Amino acid sequence: MKRYVTGFLLILLVPLLLVPLLAGCGGRYNYAAHLSEVRSDIFRAETEEFTVTLSCISREYPYATDGVTCPISDLIELSVVPREITPETYSVYVLGEKTMGGEASFRNFAGDWFYSESVESFPTGTVSLRIEWGENVREITATSVRNEGTLTPAQALDFAVGAEKQYVDRMMRDGAFYGEFYVRLLRRDKNYYYVGIVDRSGGVCSLLLDAETGEVLAKREN
Repeated sequence: MKRYVTGFLLILLVPLLLVPLLAGCGGRYNYAAHLSEVRSDIFRAETEEFTVTLSCISREYPYATDGVTCPISDLIELSVVPREITPETYSVYVLGEKTMGGEASFRNFAGDWFYSESVESFPTGTVSLRIEWGENVREITATSVRNEGTLTPAQALDFAVGAEKQYVDRMMRDGAFYGEFYVRLLRRDKNYYYVGIVDRSGGVCSLLLDAETGEVLAKREN
């Protein structure tokens, strides 16, 4: 009888003991599910004639700063900035097993020639490019700005949420997050991350993070 009672108590206790363990495993909120834009890598190359940048982007469609996350698709964005203004139109191509690219469009606000295309996967390490304008053709290799110490976008998001926990918590309703995030790798004198926390009214908390330590270097709300 004693053995029967002990066994019965164990049957009751084991599920109860598992509850905190299961809660600990699944209790962390998945903020990454609310990413509406991620710039995960940047490839750069320079010549005497131009600077070219290839950015790896995952972005929602339709794209809107409204705090609502829509389905994400992957694309590359190519930007060519000539050293001197020329009348020629630029075309840019990504070389590989499958050549991608085409004629770029001039953007007055950026002063560059811009091209974008959907992709199934992003390049890593280096990428071969061909730039054409007028009678000129140049083939160059662009190199990723990432290094071994560069945080991943997911890690950058974790640092941003940790730094702005009260701001993020105000956007929680019944255990769900009502907002969206933008995480963009930036390259200036070194690598940085921009993290935008967007609420349903379109308000944005913008953070500039050190891309290696996750330290918040600047903040702005609007």
